[in-house]
Amino acid sequence: MIRCKRVYLEAEACDGQRVLVDRLWPRGLAKDALACDVWLPDVAPSTALRKGFGHRAHAFADFRAAYRHELASHPEHWQRLLHWAAGGTLTLLYAARDEVHNNARVLAEFLEEELLRRDTPSSAVCYQGEFDAG
Repeated sequence: MIRCKRVYLEAEACDGQRVLVDRLWPRGLAKDALACDVWLPDVAPSTALRKGFGHRAHAFADFRAAYRHELASHPEHWQRLLHWAAGGTLTLLYAARDEVHNNARVLAEFLEEELLRRDTPSSAVCYQGEFDAG
């Protein structure tokens, strides 16, 4: 299960693996004050993409598409997250005020799709010959 949560909310036992997925450290939060297992700034949108989006809801569709493209181009940045999500609860931490239009939501959606793709059996062509009576 993949959850998204603002960094300013209390950590809960049900959060599982807590990962900060922002490129910048959250404002006003000391590094030792955040209950976070790991910070992965490289999985966050590039600086240019983040600045272009500027947390404007009307620009979210374009941001979402561009960020998904960045993610698809760099699986090395999110493979660890996929592994954690497959093994239990993964909570993606973000600092944005908007709880709907943010990078963590896009990342969670992307990872969920990757998990489904991983669990979907291959086509029948891949199994050709395995079921033939010999």
